[in-house]
Amino acid sequence: MTGGGSGGHITPILAVAAELKKLVPDAQIDYIGQTGDHLADIPKQDPNIDAVYSIRAGKLRRYHGEGAKQLLDLPTQLRNVRDVGYTVTGLSQSIRLLRRLRPDVIFTRGGFVSVPVGLAAAILHIPYITHDSDGTPSLANRIIAKWAAKHAVALPKDLYAYPQGKTVTVGVPVSGHYKPVTADDKLSYRKELDIPADAKVLLVTGGGNGALPLNRAVIENAPQLFKRNEGLMIVHIAGRAFEAEARQGYEAALPKELASKVIIKSFVTDLYRYSGAADVIVARGGATTMAEFALQGKACLIVPHPGLVWALRDSQILAKAGAIAFLTEDQLEQEQRLAAVLTDLLTHESARHALSRTLATYARPDAAKQLAMLLLDVAKT
Repeated sequence: MTGGGSGGHITPILAVAAELKKLVPDAQIDYIGQTGDHLADIPKQDPNIDAVYSIRAGKLRRYHGEGAKQLLDLPTQLRNVRDVGYTVTGLSQSIRLLRRLRPDVIFTRGGFVSVPVGLAAAILHIPYITHDSDGTPSLANRIIAKWAAKHAVALPKDLYAYPQGKTVTVGVPVSGHYKPVTADDKLSYRKELDIPADAKVLLVTGGGNGALPLNRAVIENAPQLFKRNEGLMIVHIAGRAFEAEARQGYEAALPKELASKVIIKSFVTDLYRYSGAADVIVARGGATTMAEFALQGKACLIVPHPGLVWALRDSQILAKAGAIAFLTEDQLEQEQRLAAVLTDLLTHESARHALSRTLATYARPDAAKQLAMLLLDVAKT
C-alpha cells in the first residue's frame, strides 16, 4: 500500500488494510510512504500494517488561478526541478524495494509517493489499483493510470476519464469505527473524552495537516460564539504545525474561564470519537472526512480550500443538495459571519437534523470491504 502526505490519504489505506486482515488474517501488508512525511508515525502504529518503508518523491507545484505567472516564479520552478530528481531517486528505490518485497498487488491512494511506486510496479509487471476520492483524479494517479489493473473511484464511474471496463465505483473507504451516531453513542463518546453531557460541542478540524485560515477565523469568532451560545465547548484539531499558534490565539482572545472550555489537539487517530461527540462540525470538506461524517450523520459547516477546485465543486454540490452548510474562504473573513452561521446551527436542532439526514444519504459503509475484495481478486488473477 502506498500514499501519504495527508490524513485523507492515510485513513483510507488503513481502512482497507483492516478489511484485508479480516478477509485474509495472515496477509502481509507493507506500507510505502514518502521520506520526511510528518504523518509517517500513523501507519507505523497501526496493527494491520506489518512493515513500513519510505522512498523519495517529488511534488509538481501548481497554483490554481495563477496561470502562466507561476512559470515566472523562479523559486517555485527550482523546487519543481529539484523534485524531479527526487522522483527519479524514488523510482530507483521503489524498483529495488519491490524486487525484494515481491508483492502480489499494490494499492495506491494517490499522492506524490504513488508516482515512483506505480512506475516501478509497471516496469516490474506488478498489478496495482488506484483510488480517487474526488471527482477529478489526482495528478499522481493520472500519471500512472495507463498501467493500472483497476481504477477504484468514489463517484459514478462515468464521471471519470479512465477506461470504463477497468473502473469500479466503491466510494471512499473509512474506518469501521464510523457508523450512524445515536443519542446514546454521543453521550458515550462525551464520557470517554470527559466532555459534559449537556454541552453544546463544536468540533473544528482542518484535516491531518490543519488549516491555518480556518484556525484563525474560528479563534477570531470565539468570543462571539461563547457570548451567543451558553454551555459551548470547542474541540479544535489544529494540525501539528499550528497547534502552538492556536493555543496562543485562544489564550489571547478569551478570558481564562472561557479558554478552559476549549480543547486543542494537534492530530488525533480517533477522530470518530470527537466527531461523534460533536453537535456541529466545521471542516475543510476533504473527501475522506466527508465520507466519515456522512456515515455518522453529522451536521457540518464546510469551508473548502479555494485552491482545491475539486473540493470546492464537491462542497457546492453537497450544499445545493442541503447536505451541508457552506461558506467560502472570503465569507469566512467577513466580521462575525462565521459566528452567526454556527450559532444558527447550534441553537436550531431542526436545522442540524436536516443537514445530518441529507448528508447520511451519501454514506457508503462498505467501501473499504469492496476495495479489499477487489485487491484480492486482482492478486489472484
